[in-house]
Amino acid sequence: MKIAHRVAEYAAHRSALEGRAPRVAYVATMGALHEGHRSLIRLAKTLGDVVVVSIFVNPLQFGPGEDYARYPRPLEDDLQVCEADGVDIVFVPSVSDLYPAGRQVTVHAGVLGSVLEGHSRPGHFNGVLTVVLKLFNIIQPQVSIFGEKDAQQLACIQRMVIDLNLAVEIVGAPIVREPDGLAMSSRNIFLTASERAVARSLSAALEKAATQGSPPSARAAAYEVLDRAEAEPCFELDYATIVNPSTFAEVPDDHVGLAIFVVAARVGGTRLIDNTTINFAPAPWG
Repeated sequence: MKIAHRVAEYAAHRSALEGRAPRVAYVATMGALHEGHRSLIRLAKTLGDVVVVSIFVNPLQFGPGEDYARYPRPLEDDLQVCEADGVDIVFVPSVSDLYPAGRQVTVHAGVLGSVLEGHSRPGHFNGVLTVVLKLFNIIQPQVSIFGEKDAQQLACIQRMVIDLNLAVEIVGAPIVREPDGLAMSSRNIFLTASERAVARSLSAALEKAATQGSPPSARAAAYEVLDRAEAEPCFELDYATIVNPSTFAEVPDDHVGLAIFVVAARVGGTRLIDNTTINFAPAPWG
């Protein structure tokens, strides 16, 4: 496994591959790798000849008062995970290398990036798309894999690839959950035992909603669970809504077909997101 700490180092490793004409599969991470990340790496190995993982905590996607400074950065552990999982190249750039002094140009996420997560975290998706575009330009992958837990992020990246004519295939990978149902996240380590029990309400609400046949009944079922969670002082719901998978606009009550139920909440000092896809069937005759 090769490790590149600078753009020029990665470029040298990438150039050495050119004669083999490899298909490069790329996984972008902020480190603190868990089983969810490892599932992306395993999928990448089936989709490419060479697997590249980047580890970079991107300051552009954190707002004032968010957890950039305390975001976990166990680099040595992460490198061991990458080596054990057969990663070929790990790119670990510094902030100064990736963002040169005097930078002015960024990517704007548009309307898709201004709702839900984008509304709660202004500028977040601009920061995400800016770093992803830069990393695509540096890594030069043919395919890149992103987790479906960050569903709105995945939709924004897919939209950027279409709108900017990027030559990379985007593949979404299923959510990986803890045994108690909590969606895997690097931020889960910040939860206390009591907070984690409350956080389980997010996935429990989605599980209950997924069994319902219409958006109104799905919302009602989810809010039964979420209302109980909101009685806990450590739980603050941000949003819970059913959206179009492409636009992230809220679907009407008579919506038929695929939709995503997305939820976000702060549990203690930790912000968590989750989602599930629901296929609403037409109402039966009679």
